[in-house]
Amino acid sequence: MNEYSSADAIACLRSAGVPVTHQRIEIARVLFSAPVHLSADQIWANVREHAPDVSRATVYNTLRLFSEKKLVRELFVDPQRIVYDSTTSAHFHLYNMDTGEVRDLEDDELQILGTPRLPEGTVLQEIDVIVRVRNRHD
Repeated sequence: MNEYSSADAIACLRSAGVPVTHQRIEIARVLFSAPVHLSADQIWANVREHAPDVSRATVYNTLRLFSEKKLVRELFVDPQRIVYDSTTSAHFHLYNMDTGEVRDLEDDELQILGTPRLPEGTVLQEIDVIVRVRNRHD
């Protein structure tokens, strides 16, 4: 993982208009040190290694705020699992339903040609593609 300093986290939060707190700095460090796809509980566990005082509720509330501010993307990979993606630019995902691993698909692995006709009075917000796979059991 790259070293993502407190100064980096503070600059990121301020540029997004997020009030800076110790807890938010620690959460940002976990999310932005490298591209990640982590659940809220995985983020909480990582944060607690350096900041044991950070509560689960603080992590969940901060993730909601980060999502609203477009610092992370929420990926609904299955009905029981949400992961937070630190890469907010448009891209697609591969989700292994057996292992829980989520990874980015490279641009040359999947392409979308065109967009659907949208209902009158609507605009396209985003296209979310998650390719779901299972391990082969021969």
